[in-house]
Amino acid sequence: MNIPPGFGTVAPYLFITDASEYVDFLTKAFDCVEVGRSTRPDGKIANSQVRFGNATMMVSEAGEKYPPTRSSFYLYVDDADLAMQRALACGAALEMEVMDMSYGDRQGGVTDSAGNIWWISQRLTTEAYYS
Repeated sequence: MNIPPGFGTVAPYLFITDASEYVDFLTKAFDCVEVGRSTRPDGKIANSQVRFGNATMMVSEAGEKYPPTRSSFYLYVDDADLAMQRALACGAALEMEVMDMSYGDRQGGVTDSAGNIWWISQRLTTEAYYS
């Protein structure tokens, strides 16, 4: 099986209204990097690849054939408090304040302008979730 560098076996793929603005939000709020973009004749995003550490997400402009999609994401970061502040400053809405969780993560949540929920999580332990 051949998988492009930076991709896993499964990759999130979102169809978003105003995809270009959404990619800008992702790069500013979550400190990820857009690594590729192709555009349609009307200038809107046909496909954008956005890299979060070792994972890649794809984003395309929504339309009649492919309406906007919503999802939830669990995003690991080095500093959950700082990542939460940055996401809120970029326009995300608070879903849950950052707090220490019983399963070893420091976690909070935001909802982005497209209705996606981002669980921003900092792992506090090296132990597995389940033993």
